[in-house]
Amino acid sequence: MKKKCSLYLLSLLMLAGCSSVPLTGRKQLLLVSNQEVLSSSLTQYNDYIKTAQKSTNAAQTAMVVRVGKNIAAATEQYLRNNGLASEIQEFSWEFNLVKSDEVNAFCMPGGKIVVYEGLMKLVSSDDELAVVLGHEVAHAVAKHSNERISQQMLTQYGAQLLGQSLSGKSQMIQSVASTVYGIGSQYGVTLPFSRKHESEADYMGLVLMTMAGYNPDKAVTFWQKMSASSGGKVPEFMSTHPSDARRISDIQKDLPAIKAKFGKK
Repeated sequence: MKKKCSLYLLSLLMLAGCSSVPLTGRKQLLLVSNQEVLSSSLTQYNDYIKTAQKSTNAAQTAMVVRVGKNIAAATEQYLRNNGLASEIQEFSWEFNLVKSDEVNAFCMPGGKIVVYEGLMKLVSSDDELAVVLGHEVAHAVAKHSNERISQQMLTQYGAQLLGQSLSGKSQMIQSVASTVYGIGSQYGVTLPFSRKHESEADYMGLVLMTMAGYNPDKAVTFWQKMSASSGGKVPEFMSTHPSDARRISDIQKDLPAIKAKFGKK
């Protein structure tokens, strides 16, 4: 009987929390409100940014801000054009270049974007940087953090206990979010999304950079260069993604349709 009740409660939770990802239409389970996720992630981000040392490289910093703002503008325009204008208020864009040799970048919910100097060593143009920033912004637009937190809550607490806890879930969300965001040291920021999320962000990132006026063909050469420089090892911030070869193959398959549909006419 208890098992049946748990399954019934789980079905209700999944029905109530069902949402769709912009651009792909994939159904996803979101058990917490966007405001709760934004509040939790902002706490994590602020703790991180207090200890992070911002880059003194003015040219590279300006590049990150320039490309980031262009992709953000294209993202907001897409949301307006597709009946999702209300979601724009969830974003408060911020772009930082951090002094670190790590090949890393991330975008927290709400549009807080950080790029590490180590990544910039492999970036030779705005188009190549747009490949990375488009991917990171896509995670935020697709609410992958919310989905990840929701999945973690189900795993950690179970359907029955989760249902009992939802009325006072803020503290629970803070606890789960700390695990999801993985902020454990001065530069140790990771958001371990699933391979499904990473592949989806790859596709959405290509669309966003294309709409922003960047050349999506550069994604192929960028990842080829990234793969060669890392000896085939996937960078930490993409560690749950399929292999470089698989990513490049998927990008090559998606490019013709993306350029035809979203490219500047």
